Amino acid sequence: MRLSRLFVDQALAVHDTIQLNNDSAHYLRSVLRTKKGHSVILFNGEGGEYQGEVSEVSRKQVLITLSKFNDRSVESNLNITLGLGISRGERMDFSIQKSVELGINQICPLVTEHCSIQIKNDKKEKKVEHWQKISQNAAEQSSRTINPKVADITIFSDWVAEQAGTKLFLDPYAKISLTEIQNDTKQITLLAGPEGGFSEQEREIAIASGFTPIKLGPRILRTETAALAALTAVQTLWGDFNDH
Repeated sequence: MRLSRLFVDQALAVHDTIQLNNDSAHYLRSVLRTKKGHSVILFNGEGGEYQGEVSEVSRKQVLITLSKFNDRSVESNLNITLGLGISRGERMDFSIQKSVELGINQICPLVTEHCSIQIKNDKKEKKVEHWQKISQNAAEQSSRTINPKVADITIFSDWVAEQAGTKLFLDPYAKISLTEIQNDTKQITLLAGPEGGFSEQEREIAIASGFTPIKLGPRILRTETAALAALTAVQTLWGDFNDH
């Protein structure tokens, strides 16, 4: 039977007994129907994971006693940041979830000219918390040992000016493909637009900030398809998709 994996935002050590937060406790107790004595894996994003055993399940609390540390990692040799134009509802959720499965390290939701959704200031924090939970669940499911960060919602022009490494933005009208890029760094920054794509002014700002426009084949891809296709290609060319 596959062991449940949970992210916990606290220090971990062998022989510690950990009290799960309300969400994780509810998931084990009410969704998985976990019983005392069942095995569970915990990780906190600091490397490796801990095997533990459920030592108490009650309406008040769920406790996990840690018994073994496994120094393992499925992380890519690349450190990948994705700047993602905010798209509507499930498209954004899907992009975040699958990006984490593909090995992203950080996702930055961006306000662009063609965003089809406007998030009010008093709703931004809650929205980022929602996306961070999606990232956490994807990290748990995909056996990652870090919890990729979803950054605060940022204005496009502010974000592009602060990026480093090999900087690429996805542009269906670009003249070069990803295979033509000469990359000698482990820091990759990808920029993907919302449903309406980038404006001409945003393209100019990105290029002025050192981003190289690249195309992903002859077809125009939807926002959620483009980001995931680019991540897959980057991991294949320079990352761990060719590891044996």
